[in-house]
Formats: sequence, C-alpha cells, structure tokens
Amino acid sequence: MTMTRFLLLFLVSAAGLFGQMETLDLGPHGRLTLYLLGEWRANTTRNTEQITLTLAPKKEGVNASCTVQVSFPETDRYDTKARLKLRVEADCYGIAEESVEKKAYGREFSLSTGYGFYCSFTDPKLRGRPMEKGNYKVMSVGKVRLSAAVLVDVQIMGEGFADEAYQQLLGAIEGMEYTPGRGR
Repeated sequence: MTMTRFLLLFLVSAAGLFGQMETLDLGPHGRLTLYLLGEWRANTTRNTEQITLTLAPKKEGVNASCTVQVSFPETDRYDTKARLKLRVEADCYGIAEESVEKKAYGREFSLSTGYGFYCSFTDPKLRGRPMEKGNYKVMSVGKVRLSAAVLVDVQIMGEGFADEAYQQLLGAIEGMEYTPGRGR
C-alpha cells in the first residue's frame, strides 16, 4: 500500500470517529466547531444579535436535546470566572426551586478555550417514570465565555446525566473549538 493510500485511509477512518461536525460562522468574531458522536439533526437560525444551533436525535428512541445560543455582547460582564459562575447560578435560581436538587450549583465545563459553568437539575415529576419523548428528566443550563465579545448559552436535556445521549451532547460542548476572528 502506498503512503498516499495509507494517509487517505487514515483520514477517512478518523472522520468516522467524530461522527458529525457542526461549524458556526460567527462572522468577524470567528468560527465555532462542535464535534458530535452519535446521530444528530442540526438546525441553525441566526439574526443580527445571535446564532442558535439546536441539536435533536435522529433516532426515535432517543430523548435528548441541546440548544447553543451564541451572542456578541457589547460589554464584557463576565471577565472573571467568579462573575460568570455567579450569573449562571443566579439565572438558574427559579429552575432550582422546582427541581430535586433545590439549589443551583455551578460546575465548571472542561474546555480548551475560554471558560464556562453549568447547573444541573432533575425534574421530580418525571423521575422514575418511563421515557416520554420531548419530556426530559434532567437538564443542564450554563454559559461559556469564549472571548470578551463571544458568549455562549447552553441548554442540554435528556433522560439522565449518565445517559449516552446526554454525555454525547456534554462532550460536544466541552470539546468545541473556537477560532477567533478579526473582531474584538
């Protein structure tokens, strides 16, 4: 086998490991790429203030969802990890009151670029019940600050925190790659 064929075969098999790649063009702010394992449908909408990526499973028997909203704030209000964590916990206060956890505790995303936090919650009304498509037993809500001008709001929902679909979505967020643009 020639070296060129070997390299081509390697690249094709490596692409299969990632499953799916979704790239968001952030204009002058750069590019955001998410790598998804499993089979997901992606839908992107954009307006002048934000870009929204929604991920839903292709398989009917999978009950999970992820929404990623990228915005471009004029003022950098989250220039420290402490400020961002406090904002995430404050935003989740209402959800926490209705959850099994009863408290919003910010956990840090494991990111290669920027920093972020999320809070996780369990729905007490759905716990222990069979799966109902579109009704999610668990939810994680958070924010990622990629740069002073790029903020990402994240919502992951699924059947359980250890569930394969939930873990695939969390992995896509934690493994996302941000390439800065020429903007601030």
